Amino acid sequence: MLSSVGFACGQQPDSLHYLEAIEGDGDTLPHLELDEIPVFPRPEFENRRTEKRYYRLEKKVKKVYPYAQKAAELLMKYEDEYLAAESERERKKYVKQVEKELFDQYGPELKKLSISEGRILIKLIDRETGHTSYELIKDLKGGVMAFFWQGVARIFGNDLKEEYDPVIEDMLIEQIILRIEAGMI
Repeated sequence: MLSSVGFACGQQPDSLHYLEAIEGDGDTLPHLELDEIPVFPRPEFENRRTEKRYYRLEKKVKKVYPYAQKAAELLMKYEDEYLAAESERERKKYVKQVEKELFDQYGPELKKLSISEGRILIKLIDRETGHTSYELIKDLKGGVMAFFWQGVARIFGNDLKEEYDPVIEDMLIEQIILRIEAGMI
């Protein structure tokens, strides 16, 4: 019994941890901000066909979402330099230079997208930038080029003027993106 007394020592704390506190009605209560934890309902499907359709959509969104994020990032990066150009001629020259760089870097990958993946990308670019693809082309390349590319898109069943609607039309895409951002997919 005496021999065990010498070995009974508690752990020494490495550091002190202080919590914020809220005082009210004479009481002091500890207060700690917790990170938000997203909770998503498990997708329920009417039948096997709708389940397959959902998972195909999920696969397409996962494929094109990084391109939409990159587009928003590059738009912010290039916008400052574009607006800093002193003349319209310098702006056009800058746009051509950037366009060539982007086509060289991303062109082969984007050409491999299916029509439905392109449609999703158009919507996600609107989601990420706040501008439709048509508006972006019109601002950077002019109305004639925007009209031309809108015509090309219409031939393939797409619409560059299509806006992202996370509440009604694009609700499933929005849910998939939120799950991607939460690290669940």
